Amino acid sequence: MSEISTNPGTLPAGPDIKPKLSRDDILMRGSMFVIALYLVATLVLPLYTMLSKSFSTYRMELSQYEFQVSDEAGQFDGTILSADTLNEQIGAFSGTDLSTGSDGRLSVTELFPDFSFRSPVMYQIRNTSDTGRFLVGSTLQDNTDWVTLDSNQFRRVQLRPVQSRGLENFVNYFSTPALFNSIKNSLWISVISTIVTVTLAFWFAYALNRSCMRFKGVFRLIAMAPILVPSLLPGIALVYLFGNQGMIKELLFGASIYGPIGIVIGSVFFTFPHAFLIISTALAISDARLYEAAVSLRSTPWRTFWTVTVPGARYGLISAAFVVFNLVITDFGLPKVIGGQFNVLAVDIYKQVIGQQNFEMGAVVSVVLVIPAILAFAIDRMVQSKQVALLSARSVPYQPTPNRKADRFFLVYCCLIGLFIVGLLAVCQFAALIKFWPYDLSLSLKNYDFNKMDGGGWGSYINSIKLALLTAVIGTSVVFFGAYLVEKSNGFRTGRSIFQMFAMLPMAIPGMVLGLSYIFFFNSPSNPLNGIYGTMAILVICTVTHFYTVSHLTAVTALKQMDREFESVSASLKQPTMKLFARVTVPVCLPAVLDISIYLFVNAMTTVSAVVFLYSPKTTLASIAVLNMDDAGDIAPAAAMGMMIFYTNAAARIIHLIASKGVLGRTQAWRTR
Repeated sequence: MSEISTNPGTLPAGPDIKPKLSRDDILMRGSMFVIALYLVATLVLPLYTMLSKSFSTYRMELSQYEFQVSDEAGQFDGTILSADTLNEQIGAFSGTDLSTGSDGRLSVTELFPDFSFRSPVMYQIRNTSDTGRFLVGSTLQDNTDWVTLDSNQFRRVQLRPVQSRGLENFVNYFSTPALFNSIKNSLWISVISTIVTVTLAFWFAYALNRSCMRFKGVFRLIAMAPILVPSLLPGIALVYLFGNQGMIKELLFGASIYGPIGIVIGSVFFTFPHAFLIISTALAISDARLYEAAVSLRSTPWRTFWTVTVPGARYGLISAAFVVFNLVITDFGLPKVIGGQFNVLAVDIYKQVIGQQNFEMGAVVSVVLVIPAILAFAIDRMVQSKQVALLSARSVPYQPTPNRKADRFFLVYCCLIGLFIVGLLAVCQFAALIKFWPYDLSLSLKNYDFNKMDGGGWGSYINSIKLALLTAVIGTSVVFFGAYLVEKSNGFRTGRSIFQMFAMLPMAIPGMVLGLSYIFFFNSPSNPLNGIYGTMAILVICTVTHFYTVSHLTAVTALKQMDREFESVSASLKQPTMKLFARVTVPVCLPAVLDISIYLFVNAMTTVSAVVFLYSPKTTLASIAVLNMDDAGDIAPAAAMGMMIFYTNAAARIIHLIASKGVLGRTQAWRTR
């Protein structure tokens, strides 16, 4: 009472009232936790396992082995020789020789310069500790007992490495010139490809958005065609055009297409639509008043271009540059087909894992590859966060005015770009239909008899369709529902932020890195999820996770257009959140749902890098079959399988377009009222 009387304007502090969670809130937070757990199990933990593997070193510890050598009568005098001491005396092995991989072996006969397998001398060998191991032929000895062998048996003894942790793998990588050179090659190729692609895509997008040229719709369709094929296909087309027996190899003036030239040309082909989409979106939004002001100030068209057009599109240009850079530096298929002896990081991972079975070094290269990919992604996100709206309520949409000279120039330019894109696809189709290049050019369908090829047969194609359908259905459901939970949940800001971080992470992780991390994580016998390794399930999980971010952003963008009043009205009417989700949210956002599904379908058909380590003989895919047939020298059948992927994706796009018109006509009629 005294406090109230002395301070009549204040009231005593009451108890903190925490809002009670409703049943819907609990359901939504629980569902968000489940999807977040999925991302942890399919992304965070595999990446952590791979990172740990990169620090896992194996070394021959010679101090753990001891020998006894008999005289020619086979009698031992009790003298014990340490392998470490012997190596110090004769210098048989250097420090580099003793550093090896998990499958490393070291022949002990190198420690005995006078050794002869025909000698009557006997040998004894043992481990001095429980961690020591050696092989006698194929028999592993991991105890500390003496093993007596004759000379012929002793030559089959191989020491095995001991596992430890450290930076030795990274030291070995950066001290190996051939491997370290891959970093320079990858960065150089990525920068050159980015400059060329963004430049070509900018003028192509400029022609379609800022001119009155004809056939804009046709050119838009042509520009999107490379998205429908795996990145290996342009490499195959370039081999037929500029290879050792290429159609127009003279145009290279003696240079080889196998190497940086081929990688850059192919990279421009398969990254062009990505750059075009981003830049076209940036150029489509502009304020006509700025151009009117430039005209009134008597600015030249060239000066207007540099002071108005380019600054207005700068965020799109920067974003396109980083997207292209990321795609090129992480691509595996194209350098594998046409890179020749020009090593890049993604191919190095494949060689270390598949070629040399050196999984630790493969993990090291993966970590190195992740660094520029994450940097490019982080800078891109930072640039996008600074982007400001270019249109206000008073803005006037820009409409290009006819200019016969400029329109003709842009039409010719777009025709050249279109010829480049359509030409590579046409070359692949031509290669798939001829009997035997360049000796028998008669048409035949024998290259489509995949069951006779070394690539998995027609079963690979069927598996790819299964993967694409499962990825589209399951991935769309998981991604859209997850985005809904993030966007429409009440409170729980920290949990939503963590979920959003997990959802954005896949975009920065190259497919090769994700696939390799799945080997380390899911192939471990101690992992309860080990049962899905080698099945279609792991391919679906990997593909959904790999392409999660773009799908998530698409869904969030669509959900942001829906006012939160829908949830408030639903709550006031005491309607369950899931009922609102099924009857209102999904129908309203159906265009985005369909876009996500076709995006996942197409990428599942074309992906190579993310699944190249994960398929089994029963789950080979069409994109992997293209790689395997090319490796086996069946280049024409590889082109045929690549074109099957193209036609399947094109058909899926057409079906998606027809279905969209039918479904959206019924569910989106409210938009036209």
